[in-house]
Amino acid sequence: MHTSVSDRVSLCEALNAGEGILRLEPCWVPRSFLMPGGRLRLHPDDLYALGAHRGGIDERWFSSTTRADNGPGTPEDEGLSYVRFHQKRFLLKDAIEEIGDELLGSAVMERDHGWNVLCKFFDNLGPIPHHMHQNDEFAKRVGRKGKPEAYYFPPQYNVKENNFPYTFMGLEPGTTHDDIRRCLQNWNNGDNGILFHSRAYRLQPGTGWQVNPGILHAPGSLVTYEPQVNSDVFAMFQSMVEGRAVPWDLLVKDVPADRHHDLDYLIGMLEWDANVDPHFGRHNKRFPVPVSSVEEMQQAGFVDRWVVYGTPDYSAKELTVMPRRNVTVKDNAAYGLILTQGHGVIGRHSVYTPSLIRFGQMTQDELFVSLDAAREGVLIENASDTEPLVMLKHFGPGNPDARRLQAQEATEEDDVKISISVREAKTGNHS
Repeated sequence: MHTSVSDRVSLCEALNAGEGILRLEPCWVPRSFLMPGGRLRLHPDDLYALGAHRGGIDERWFSSTTRADNGPGTPEDEGLSYVRFHQKRFLLKDAIEEIGDELLGSAVMERDHGWNVLCKFFDNLGPIPHHMHQNDEFAKRVGRKGKPEAYYFPPQYNVKENNFPYTFMGLEPGTTHDDIRRCLQNWNNGDNGILFHSRAYRLQPGTGWQVNPGILHAPGSLVTYEPQVNSDVFAMFQSMVEGRAVPWDLLVKDVPADRHHDLDYLIGMLEWDANVDPHFGRHNKRFPVPVSSVEEMQQAGFVDRWVVYGTPDYSAKELTVMPRRNVTVKDNAAYGLILTQGHGVIGRHSVYTPSLIRFGQMTQDELFVSLDAAREGVLIENASDTEPLVMLKHFGPGNPDARRLQAQEATEEDDVKISISVREAKTGNHS
């Protein structure tokens, strides 16, 4: 779809009518190699609404300008978010291409040429195979971008943990290249045993993880809020998960054709030192960070917390507004948002967290907030007498507030590493 002059009029009308805020349709994405967990509030009869051959719907993408890479037969607009204005609809991607300066700001458009972030919920009955995402160097060889990503586990979606609420991450210290080589050589012999060389971490609702490119990880069965760079590159390193075979094609999907059986090349895509880090959990687990004094925010009727941070590529907050309170919240970058609990009004838009959604049904739980609206401050009203209004807000690269937090975290991380090194030197405990 290409935006026409008449569409531009609709875009501007929608933006003006919403005072800088756009309403978005739900964007559902299937995965053929996974089993949906059934907690995204999509009606059980619609989990396979796109056909069993396409796989179950286990993901919902937010504010997306990224097409899903689901192989042959994937619809052209799969993974792309639509703006809804009265009875009209148009792609957010086209809107940003047409009036990106008004939506994201001219500085962002000049630097990034668009909305360079992908955010989603994914929800699986069991774990995802142990895999990694290529860094920019390796992704560029197949015409793609590298992909760091982050996780946050929203409590409202994780009342039930499903089959495996653990994530294998990285590799055990002492693992060698030869160990992983043998796993790849044993690909067609059943389970290739790569998880014997990894470590599982119990997933905790209300916390998250940073997962950089080149890090092996096998996400567990909690519903996961996942901001990331807008790329769909990956390489599966596990040959079988829960008794289901993983084809070699999913290992080499984003590898040059002449390297599909070059084991040294495949292993070389891993960031080795980061994978075997003996303090992997300490360095990569993330806890919420309040944007200011919690006591002062609570007195004002809300609590705003960073839940994804530590990288310049993306960031996210969780905002909670107390019952029957009106608050105005300012941010220094455009953002998408998804409600996780409650109902009320955001700007000029009524919002409501659905309990059950039919495939193709419009909802009132997702918005996109332009830069000017974010900076001016968004008025939010919680219409409930008893229930908090909770939302997750995802930002693209370059949010100046996130950059300040990242710099602070980097300084604290350096202090931790120095403390660990000194302690290990004193005790002679070198991993």
